[in-house]
Amino acid sequence: MPILCEPSASAGRLLYSIGGDVRAVDSLSEAARMLDRDPAEILVVIGPRAPASEALAFAAHMRMSRPTLGVILTRHEVDVALLTSALQAGIREVVRAGDDAALAAACRRSYEVSRRMAADTPVVQQAERHGQIVTVFAAKGGCGKTTLATNLGVVLANGTGHQVCIVDLDLAFGDVAISMQLDPARTVVDALPMAGHLDTAGAASLLTRYRPGLEVLLAPVTPGDAEKITPALVGELLTVLRGIFDFVVVDTPAQFSEHVLVAMDSSDHHVLLTTPDVPALKNLRVTLDMLDLLSYPRDIRSVVVNRADSKVGLSLEHVEHVVRCPISARVPSSRAVPISINKGTPITLDTPAHPVSHAIARFAQQRLLPAEAPAAGAPAGRVSVGRRARRSA
Repeated sequence: MPILCEPSASAGRLLYSIGGDVRAVDSLSEAARMLDRDPAEILVVIGPRAPASEALAFAAHMRMSRPTLGVILTRHEVDVALLTSALQAGIREVVRAGDDAALAAACRRSYEVSRRMAADTPVVQQAERHGQIVTVFAAKGGCGKTTLATNLGVVLANGTGHQVCIVDLDLAFGDVAISMQLDPARTVVDALPMAGHLDTAGAASLLTRYRPGLEVLLAPVTPGDAEKITPALVGELLTVLRGIFDFVVVDTPAQFSEHVLVAMDSSDHHVLLTTPDVPALKNLRVTLDMLDLLSYPRDIRSVVVNRADSKVGLSLEHVEHVVRCPISARVPSSRAVPISINKGTPITLDTPAHPVSHAIARFAQQRLLPAEAPAAGAPAGRVSVGRRARRSA
């Protein structure tokens, strides 16, 4: 039963707009006491007579203590400054007083958001993890980076009890949504109003569920939105997500952008992908040199060769000689991979017995899953010197 905070003498019209059984209280302190007695309540409507400062403080407190609670504010006058402050405080919508239809619609939307958060993001209640961030990178496009990232996410979540999130950091041309046939109703661009004060509830509201235990943070779909995402926001997102999930798998664009370097700085593991062709190997060698220059520890790197059995005149021994780095995994070539992409089902889920699935699962087991043991403190082998190296360069 929703709660309306408004003096009884002027609450009649608001009660009608909200609809159903509504509990009316005269003050926000009384509303807070009522919420303490009813932990299942998910909607509070604040009438226009409540002081704006008190309404904002109430919403900010409830956002942290009751993330599924929706707070709707009604005002006689609505301006940009009020909307900005309300959004920062966690108020879901601001409605002009007297617009009965708008208030009723806002209540319906708030109910839907609260129910979706309660059903789709139970991991919010399990925060305070120190999850592993795994960044998948290839300096040359077309190596299968998104395919590897999505399948790693499936393997790390499937049957392990781990909570996993895939982050599509290819902000301009991300393919995770289309590869997994997900509706990008919520993307990383929706984090912009929360920049600087992002919390677990805010981060959870950005995610799209693929299956139990596996959530996805999708890249923007509107042209120009990629430029709005700052490297600082990327760092903030990754910090919050690692507190929610056991593993955060980051799919990156094929370039060393500031956003990618932020992900590299935050990572517990760098998965460097290549294919057995000269341009890809040259770019991998440059990548390894760059990581050395930026003082990233070598023991958190894994080189994965995709389409490793391709008959292109380069042996795996030659590949190791060129890159001067051991190969951690060899993923075979198969028509089943593009077929699984077209179906929107990662091959490790669609055909878990396939050699490609076995190769990815074996790599995850050998290189990523054992790293979870020291997760209580700082990332194992992680030395935060990359940013300092760049600043001093």
